[in-house]
Amino acid sequence: MDDPRADPRMLERTYLRFEALNRVVSRPVRLYRRDIRPRTGGERALRILDVGSGGGDLCRLLATRLRRDGAACEITALDPDERAAAWARARDGGAGIRYLTARTSDLVAEGERFDVVVSNHLLHHLDAGELSGLLDDTARLAGPEGLVVHGDIARSRMAYTLFGAITRVLASNLLAGSFIRDDGLTSIRRSYTAGELRSIAPAGWRVRTALPSRLELRWDGGDARP
Repeated sequence: MDDPRADPRMLERTYLRFEALNRVVSRPVRLYRRDIRPRTGGERALRILDVGSGGGDLCRLLATRLRRDGAACEITALDPDERAAAWARARDGGAGIRYLTARTSDLVAEGERFDVVVSNHLLHHLDAGELSGLLDDTARLAGPEGLVVHGDIARSRMAYTLFGAITRVLASNLLAGSFIRDDGLTSIRRSYTAGELRSIAPAGWRVRTALPSRLELRWDGGDARP
């Protein structure tokens, strides 16, 4: 998917299929109920940033949930790949999301600030230097009162075997013509275990685990204050 030469039709099918897959694997409703809805109700709109937003499915879900609950919000979908941003923008469906083709360092330089910063399946794409930069940037963007939640896959033999078996069955129908099977298996191989992530996480960051084979790297501005 990261290859700029990737077949655009397969890329579009991948973005489309990810929405259903992520609802099962990433459990964004849990993220909403636990970390986002409790922060609503203030005097101003809740500002949310999704880093590496891809096809925008997480942003659209959050916008829908917040609107249903009567909460004002400003959601920014950030992705350096214009292909992803253009696809998501065309399917906004009136959600009112701001789509930016940029990096977190650009928003830091502009002095942006958000109440909640999230990412999904991003950490395993980064080398050590990029990961360090992301964590520094997102903590700055969240500020002293904000929250950062980076969700990703937890690497394990079971996760690899289970994902491989399920996607093999679906490869000729639901996942046909997409990158999901090959990209997913590669992603699991490249992902962290909880112990690995704890060993490199800077001070103030916490690692949580959840089913199915999930990791969260979290930074809470309130917890980080002395």
